[in-house]
Amino acid sequence: MSKSYILSIDQGTSGTKAVIFDELGNVVIKTTEPLKSYYPESSFVEQNPEEIYQSVIHAVKNCVSEFNGKFPGDDHKIISCGISNQRETFVLWDKNGNPMHNAVVWQCKRSISICEKLKEKDLEITINSKTGLTIDPYFSATKATWLYENNPKVKEAIDAGNAYFGTVDTWLLYKLTNGKSYKTDHTNASRTLFYNIYDLEWDSELLKIFKLEHLNLPDVTFSSDYFGDSTFEGTFKNPLPISGIIGDSQAAFFGEACFSNGMAKATLGTGSSILYNAEKMETQAKNGMLTTIGWSINGQVNYALEGVIVSCGSTLEWLKNQLDMFTSHDQIEVMATSLKSNEGVYVVPAFSGMGAPYWQEHWRASIHGLTFGTNKEHLVRAALESIAFQIKDVIQSIEEETNSSLKELKVNGGITANNFLMQFISDLLKTPITNMGITDVSAWGAALMSGLGAKLWNNVNDFPQPSPEVVKSYKPNSNSITVQTSYGNWQAILKNKRA
Repeated sequence: MSKSYILSIDQGTSGTKAVIFDELGNVVIKTTEPLKSYYPESSFVEQNPEEIYQSVIHAVKNCVSEFNGKFPGDDHKIISCGISNQRETFVLWDKNGNPMHNAVVWQCKRSISICEKLKEKDLEITINSKTGLTIDPYFSATKATWLYENNPKVKEAIDAGNAYFGTVDTWLLYKLTNGKSYKTDHTNASRTLFYNIYDLEWDSELLKIFKLEHLNLPDVTFSSDYFGDSTFEGTFKNPLPISGIIGDSQAAFFGEACFSNGMAKATLGTGSSILYNAEKMETQAKNGMLTTIGWSINGQVNYALEGVIVSCGSTLEWLKNQLDMFTSHDQIEVMATSLKSNEGVYVVPAFSGMGAPYWQEHWRASIHGLTFGTNKEHLVRAALESIAFQIKDVIQSIEEETNSSLKELKVNGGITANNFLMQFISDLLKTPITNMGITDVSAWGAALMSGLGAKLWNNVNDFPQPSPEVVKSYKPNSNSITVQTSYGNWQAILKNKRA
């Protein structure tokens, strides 16, 4: 039987990965290309749209070149391409395909004042009931409104119907197909703040609220579908079908096989995105959670509840880079386990406010319980525990929302190498934690979507399973009184912070 391969593009905030998987899920070739961010003002974050596109082209060209060196003449066995992308980041371009402004990145906070005005107008319920989201600069719409209000060129183009909007997937697709394909998938559309996730359409009322009613918007389709063809600027002799597109966090959710109700994944990176399979949702989430589209395949849309945690790995980076607490992340676990407990020291990592379930953008970070006996080991342990406590806050809120219990938490990301933290999370949640051992899980999720679209697999039951040798599991200890007591203290600190 001839082998088949899938090209997967994972376009992230700090760079682009191009990964070629075989049909068993093995990484055959992987290349990376860095990507710059620009900070024109405090709290403004932008990227150059052409640089985003070129990072993809360079990563793909290098990846396929290495593949051809390893398997000469086999590039025709690469049957399709899948794309996962940084969510919420968007580009506006004119009818000639020229960007009118830098891409505005999901991290950008330029629209805080616009969000506050919308809340003052009591639009939170209206927006949440249609989108499942909260009014926050994190999402695309308010930043597009900011451009409309502050950039005359953008305003003129939008009013004239000559401005085209796209999240990063749409921009890449448009460029890769020379303007022939103008599409997105349900997961990316659901992160814009003007897509109705229940009616599955761009919402005219919301677009009017955001002053974007004359904006051109892409067709929305299923995550696994035919999106167009591309030679990737001559990398392939024959155009390669693009048959899967999905937002990066949802791609990880799908790649982690969270296919049943009560399954959840946590991506632990700079921040964290926790997605909890809720299958079908008919009303908006409460308790500070977001309702989003987890994926859409075979004519079916699957919903998820999401908790966005702003600071996880970034807290550790702050200790490392700003306070010189350690020089290598390999030191963290040894430092944390040198103590039997946190000895009353807690870090609330609100460096950029707090996300779910608090949504307190004006909070600032704080350290509690310091004594003359406190040392750097206490702060490192407290920083690690703050990650677990935030995850617990999110999961507990989702369980209350869905009246269900977490079955298993799948974890991915660099921080998952910390065994102390993984066991602490398992003890705190009283639930098994599993690391599937898939390094490039977002890329793998996009590859699975693409494989479905290309009919390499018929359904999720056909997907290859990870080798047991790479799977790492953590089971909760029966006696976790200290952990639960620490969490109670954490909750008390946050309650006082709210007061």
